[in-house]
Amino acid sequence: MVFSSSVFLCVFLPVVFLAHTLIPGLKARNGLLILASLLFYAYGEPVYIILMLISILLNYLFGLWVGGESNHKKTGVIAAVVVNLGVLAVFKYASPLIGFINESWGFNIPFPQISLPIGISFFTFQALSYVIDVYRGTVARERSLANIMLYISFFPQLIAGPIVKYHDIHLQLAGRNVTAEGVASGLRRFSAGLAKKVLIANTMAGVADSIFAADLALTNSAVCWIGALAYMMQIYFDFSGYSDMAIGMGRMFGFRIKENFNYPYISQSIQEFWRRWHISLSGWFREYLYIPLGGNRKGMFRTSINKIIVFFCTGLWHGANLTFVFWGLYHGFFLMLEQYLPKCEKRSWILSIVKHIYTVLVVCVGFVFFRAETLSQGFFFVKEMFTGFHYEAAAMNFALSNLTPMVLVMFAAAVLFAMPVCKGVEKTKGYQGASYVISILLLVLCMMSLASNSYNPFIYFRF
Repeated sequence: MVFSSSVFLCVFLPVVFLAHTLIPGLKARNGLLILASLLFYAYGEPVYIILMLISILLNYLFGLWVGGESNHKKTGVIAAVVVNLGVLAVFKYASPLIGFINESWGFNIPFPQISLPIGISFFTFQALSYVIDVYRGTVARERSLANIMLYISFFPQLIAGPIVKYHDIHLQLAGRNVTAEGVASGLRRFSAGLAKKVLIANTMAGVADSIFAADLALTNSAVCWIGALAYMMQIYFDFSGYSDMAIGMGRMFGFRIKENFNYPYISQSIQEFWRRWHISLSGWFREYLYIPLGGNRKGMFRTSINKIIVFFCTGLWHGANLTFVFWGLYHGFFLMLEQYLPKCEKRSWILSIVKHIYTVLVVCVGFVFFRAETLSQGFFFVKEMFTGFHYEAAAMNFALSNLTPMVLVMFAAAVLFAMPVCKGVEKTKGYQGASYVISILLLVLCMMSLASNSYNPFIYFRF
């Protein structure tokens, strides 16, 4: 559990930002951010702060090992990988795996019900990034434990990303500037991300949750398409909204965090989609798994195998549920398919539309499995989407009950802002001033909405 949205917005963030602004000296500011980050993570579940501190200390020591004069650097990096992935496996995969074995084969293996530490996949991958970067000689080992602690625990992106690679931010840990322009642009970005989550994603979540939890007798093609499209918009605006908030908060404290989304729903292939979706995760796997496996340097067949391995791991990274693994392999299959299909060099608007429809359709169907509780539910939903052309009164009433005026307005807004509409007007006279006014209005509107609704956590908190 983390701070409620109202406490975070009205108390925690303003107090930390004000103190950070008033305190002189980079070391003192870094110390403040470390304390704030630990408090942020410990709130509600203080026991897991111990796990994160142990992870930080171990990876700091691993960094000293592989970055020193030892003749056993490779042993050190292997140990770091085994320890980090081992801890991740115990907390994230042990209980689901033993439960699956018990249910499938009738065993009665006892296992503890371990709650999943929030953001463990994110901070584990960041810690590994540091050790591997030092081992490769990309960066020098960090002698300051405080810098490693801030890198791994920095609260804006601690619990739901983006995954920050050490070589992208290590210089900012030792020197950065906080400017009025950076604070203003960061606040604007934060407000936009919050609006994505509170106004669009939460509205779409109500529809998706209602439909995916509905009795099967109430489903038909119309109902399932509404649920699939609602979840497709929910997950994008939820996760990209959090990424925008993290990037914005980072700017307010002088950090430049790289983009995590680049309008993925305008893609014309699955390959392009993964260049635009969850860029920090796909980039991490490319840099630390795909390329070490050989990348595309060892022939087409080996490239295909490498992609399948990477996307199996991408699915597994999200959780032990078979739906996540299937989703990863599903995307790996289409990437492999695109690799073998002949490239069409002819450019036409008709071909572009066809390629875009293909990509959106593949992504939408994939997200049905990502959202489904079981594979059987996922297959049922997909079957109904394409064959459920029966329109009983109960099913149609259920479909229409989910299409409230607010849902239709927010869905239209989702479609609009899933495209780079703002980029076309950024250079327009008066845009900058108007954007700041709009961001303040959005912030107020979001706070009013949060005050009147129950807490709705970000999707990626559970990863």
